[in-house]
Order: sequence, then C-alpha cells, then structure tokens
Amino acid sequence: MTDTPERLPGTLTLDEEKARMIRVDQAGEYGAVRIYEGQLAVLGARTSGAVIRRMAAQEARHLDKFDRLMTRRQVRPTLLSPVWHMAGFALGAATALIGEKAAMACTVAVEEVIDEHYSRQAERLEDGDPELKTLIEECRAEEIEHKAEAEEQGAREAIGYPVLTGAIKTGARLAIWLSSRV
Repeated sequence: MTDTPERLPGTLTLDEEKARMIRVDQAGEYGAVRIYEGQLAVLGARTSGAVIRRMAAQEARHLDKFDRLMTRRQVRPTLLSPVWHMAGFALGAATALIGEKAAMACTVAVEEVIDEHYSRQAERLEDGDPELKTLIEECRAEEIEHKAEAEEQGAREAIGYPVLTGAIKTGARLAIWLSSRV
C-alpha cells in the first residue's frame, strides 16, 4: 500500500485541461473579434480597414469553430465574457485612435502571445486529442499570418511601439490566465 496519491490535489486531468483550453481559446477568439470591431469602428474605410476586415473574418471563423466545439463538448464559457466584450472593443478603438500603425502594433502584440499560447497547447496535447490539436494548429497558422501582415503594414513604426506592445502582451497573458480559470 502506498501513501502517495496518483494525482495531487488541484492537479487537472487531461480532460479538465482540454476543457480549459477550449474555454480560454474561445474567449481569446471572442476578444480578437471585439478588438477588430473596435478598430473598424474608428478606422472605417482607411487603408488598413481592408486588412483588418480580412483578419476579423478569420477570427470570426475561429470563434465559430470554438463555439461549436464548446457546445458539443459541453464546456462552459468563461464568466469573464462580458469583460472581454468591453475590453476587446476598447483596446481596438484605443489603438486605432492612436493611429493605423498602433492598431497594427496591437495585432502584433496579441498574435505573439497567442502564437506562444497555441504552441504550448499543441505540445501538451501531443496525440491526445487530434481534433482539438488540429483546430489549435490551424488557428495558430492564421494568427502567425496576421502578425506578419501587421508588421508589413508598419506596426513597428507605431509611436511608443515597445511600451504599447509590452502593455498589450501583459494584458493578453493576464486574460489567458483568468479566462482559463474563471
């Protein structure tokens, strides 16, 4: 007889981890949609508007896929959705008010964090859930494209780029941590 438990208290099972992954990824895609909605509300038909509309459409497709997966697997959404509704739009509008390059800098910052996040998730899943891993990898590939396109649009030329992107990255990491738990 052993006194050592197989699992420590608070340690998640793989199924619990996968539910967290789906919850946080759905919340992140929702936040991304709201960021682009905020940017488009300010920028409208300006030069970057077409780029943002295309990226927003891809984020909406990602959100739809995670919404369906969440429903099918009966994963509850984060309780913070109302916060992300407002915060995402506000971040998008605020960066767009600074200028088109700041809006693109926002995309770079968010997508860098999401790239790291999705990469860790895919690695954790290994072969344990091919459907979820494939969705994560597909979304990650498009997020990487968004970052590259934002850089091509002059993101790094935004006023205060290091400070702006640093703050956005910190916020994105906090949102990931909170959404997976709340």
